[in-house]
This record gives sequence, structure tokens and C-alpha cells, in this order.
Amino acid sequence: MRWGAFFTTTLIITILIFIQWTRIKKYSKKEKLVFFILLFIGWGLSMFDLQNIAGPVTVISALFKPFAPLMEL
Repeated sequence: MRWGAFFTTTLIITILIFIQWTRIKKYSKKEKLVFFILLFIGWGLSMFDLQNIAGPVTVISALFKPFAPLMEL
């Protein structure tokens, strides 16, 4: 985890919420919910070093590797 990126993202999200709060107040509950969900998804992704995480093909290969001998029959 890169703590600098995490804290920077947290600071940016906090500033963004304070700046946009006057505009957000007049939106519906669904729009507010979507706004916060997207912010928290970005905040959550900032916790991971996404450049060094294995891709979906690696995960699928690891899941199905034990079944390879069964498929060769």
C-alpha cells in the first residue's frame, strides 16, 4: 500500500465534498448516493498498488489449475 497516495486521495475527497456540498444539497437522494459511492470506490482503489496486482487471467488460471488433470482425461 502506498500511504502517500492514500492520504492524498483522502485529502482530495474531503476537499471535494466540502466544495461541492452546496451543490449536492439540492440533488435527490439517489444522485447523492451515486456521488458518494463513486468517491468511495476511488478512495478504496487508492489503497491498492494496482500496477503490481495480478490480472484476471492470472486469477482464473490459479482457480482452474487444480482441475487441469481432470480435463485431460
